[in-house]
Amino acid sequence: MPGPASSVIADGSSVPGPASPTSGSPVGPRAVSRAGGPVRSAGPVVTELRLSAYASHRGATFPIGPVTLFAGPGGSGKSSVLRAYEALARLGAGDPLDEVFSDPAGCVPEGAAADAQGRRGFRIGCTTDGPAGPVRLDVAVQAEPTLRIVGERLTGGGETLLSTALRDPGRSTVQAAWHTAGVVPVTRAPLPDDRLGTALLPLRVAGRTEGQLQVLAAAEQMVVALRSVFACEPQPLRMRAPVPPGDGRLHRSCDNLAAVLERTYTRCGQRHARLVAAAHAGCAGPVTALGVERLTDGSLRATVGRGDGGVTPVGRLGDGELRYLALALVLLNGPGVLAVDAAGEVPAAMQTLTVLADGLDRDLDGRQLRELLALAVPIGAAGHLRLVGTVSEPGAVRVRETPGVTVVDLEP
Repeated sequence: MPGPASSVIADGSSVPGPASPTSGSPVGPRAVSRAGGPVRSAGPVVTELRLSAYASHRGATFPIGPVTLFAGPGGSGKSSVLRAYEALARLGAGDPLDEVFSDPAGCVPEGAAADAQGRRGFRIGCTTDGPAGPVRLDVAVQAEPTLRIVGERLTGGGETLLSTALRDPGRSTVQAAWHTAGVVPVTRAPLPDDRLGTALLPLRVAGRTEGQLQVLAAAEQMVVALRSVFACEPQPLRMRAPVPPGDGRLHRSCDNLAAVLERTYTRCGQRHARLVAAAHAGCAGPVTALGVERLTDGSLRATVGRGDGGVTPVGRLGDGELRYLALALVLLNGPGVLAVDAAGEVPAAMQTLTVLADGLDRDLDGRQLRELLALAVPIGAAGHLRLVGTVSEPGAVRVRETPGVTVVDLEP
């Protein structure tokens, strides 16, 4: 299959050409990993993240395991790694490019010169593993002068399964070619330049030939792995206020904690009991219960039960306690109570949710961080939930003491 037309992106190099579909590429020069043994996941998962030219990263390849934490000083690019991961997840879910990248110029590596046509951009990608074997996705995005996808390549099983290229800058489409392996070796058709082509393939490929089935299996694996992501950013200030009753699905900011606690108490008694135990281990003073009060206006307020029979509204807890409580809730409950757009057509038993937690150790003390990791590691080993986050340099010292955690050290 012919490769995409060359487009200069970010650092003067071309859109990624054919690449080996296997994962396990060496970690980039600024990353070192320390991991436990292999873990089999319930469903397709991202095993490698590539930032070929994105923000402060160039030619970087990072391993992604069941519990992966990025460490490094300020300015080393920890948060940008998670932003790239979430961007791929949103593209895999079918979100349009301008909603995924609200500040595309900020994704272009600093100092990257524009080409003769004034074009600058960035490149990101990942590898997933699952029933289709290792499948690799690489995406080149033009940030200036117009935001658009100018090149995409999906590879697996030794084949280039999809390639796209911008042929006519005056049109809002790219020319796509996907593997057919029938009477016609490839199928060519235009695709929109503001959507991930891989996410559109299940709607465009008939699945009549062996080659088409291979394309569908690889694309569906990539989409399921990318869509199964929940970005968690607990905001203690918003978590303190009473909330209206809702559907009990936790928001990204965890501001509806009380509504979710009501759901776990009434529907998930065993998990709620584990959450109470986690709160007892990580919050100040004895914790014997987590409950919810319904106020006179109908709103809900979360409470902490004490050993003496007293009750403390969660609004009186410290920032670290609230963040710890929210993160423990996420780890113990998974997709059933999270506002995540997982692949609904795939049984839950065949999915693996990935939680993204930027600043995992923010406001937490050493005990709280250790307790969270003590929850995350066995849950990750079970194969249904993975944790990818960032930690400060002091936090990194603590997480290295925990077996089963991959620590990726970044340098400025």
